Amino acid sequence: MMPEWLGMMVNVNELDIAPKDGQKFRPPELKTSADLVRALEASAEKGRAALRGTNDAQLMTSWRLLSGGRVLAETPRHVQIRDGVLNHWVHHRGQLTVYRRLAGAKVPSVYGPSGDEPPGS
Repeated sequence: MMPEWLGMMVNVNELDIAPKDGQKFRPPELKTSADLVRALEASAEKGRAALRGTNDAQLMTSWRLLSGGRVLAETPRHVQIRDGVLNHWVHHRGQLTVYRRLAGAKVPSVYGPSGDEPPGS
C-alpha cells in the first residue's frame, strides 16, 4: 500500500499515526498472491494519479506527520515524498534481500546484477 502514500502526501495536509480519539488504520485482508498483486496495482495507480494531479507549487507546501497530536515531522510535501515514500521503499527492498539471503534463497537483481547471478547476465 506504500504507493498510496503519495496520494496522502499530495492531497492531505497531515497524518496522525496514533490519533488520540480517532479510528486506527486497518489494512485490508489479502489472502492470495492475486489479492496482493491487485492491491499493489490499485495502490500504484492511486499514487500515479496523485502525482499527475499535482504541481510544483503544491509540492512545496508543508506536510506534517503527527503522533497523538504531537508533530514528529513537518517538511515540504516533495521532501516527505522522497524521504517518507521513496527512501522507505528502498529500505524495505534492502531488508527483503537480507531476509532472502538468510533463508537460503538467491538474491535477485535490485540495481544491477547480484552476487548470485553469473557475470555478464
